[in-house]
Amino acid sequence: MRDVAIIGVPLDLGAGRRGVDMGPSAIRYAGLRERIVALGCQVRDLGNISVPLAEQIEPPTPDERLRYLQPIAHAVRDLAQRVRDVVASGALPLMLGGDHSLSIGSVAGVAHNRRIGVIWLDAHGDYNTPETTPSGNIHGMGLAALTGRGHPLLTDVLGQTPVVHPADVALVGVRSLDDGERDALRASGVRVFTMHDIDRRGMASVMEEAILHVSVNTAGFHLSFDLDALDPNEAPGVGTPVLGGITYREAHLAMELVAASGRLIGLDLVEVNPILDERNTTALLAVEFALSALGKRIY
Repeated sequence: MRDVAIIGVPLDLGAGRRGVDMGPSAIRYAGLRERIVALGCQVRDLGNISVPLAEQIEPPTPDERLRYLQPIAHAVRDLAQRVRDVVASGALPLMLGGDHSLSIGSVAGVAHNRRIGVIWLDAHGDYNTPETTPSGNIHGMGLAALTGRGHPLLTDVLGQTPVVHPADVALVGVRSLDDGERDALRASGVRVFTMHDIDRRGMASVMEEAILHVSVNTAGFHLSFDLDALDPNEAPGVGTPVLGGITYREAHLAMELVAASGRLIGLDLVEVNPILDERNTTALLAVEFALSALGKRIY
């Protein structure tokens, strides 16, 4: 078992529907630390990164292409520095969100001065740029920024651009893409596994290929898990739900394969929205998936 450092990132800027800023608290309340300790891990909870609320900031104009750029850039830089230090201490960083823009910082910290892979488990591509975004929301640009596409405040967080090479990224579970990001992904080199692939091939085959893809010539891989990858009937409390997602059991299988690979070096659990949740169901699922990724077994 390993050392784990928990970091909360209550980012909730630009989504238009509040609540994911409470995600870190909801996941902690669901017993995250205690249950990881029960696995035999050493756990430190480093608290939350300081992030302003939307109402504390002057609102962006309706046609803004990078909503809340400055506060988000500041938050992800702080997170990247914190994660870099956690990695240097030998611990695995576990980030709790918060909207998915936080992964710009978490992945940058894990990838500092080394080549890593990334598995992006998500209903969405998060591959927009200011030129293609229909909303201006940076949480839809995170993966693009990490591969060097977008505003310099997002692509160059710790002086390493790109943070990850597109060929070292696997996007799994996608089922909702904007036209511009679809074209960009096709030209990028990112390995994309849609829900069609999961339905046709099964989760085991898809995840085994994804893990192999991101493990070749890398120090390991970071898993960025947006809970909206699950079907909203399974996980109702997410920021941007999309019908037709993966099941509870498929998600567990994916995490069990991650653990079995021995290659996990960082983990995000993002977009948990307690306001939309039912009896903290989605936060409880996030805890269960984290445990499976860290090695918990049925038998």
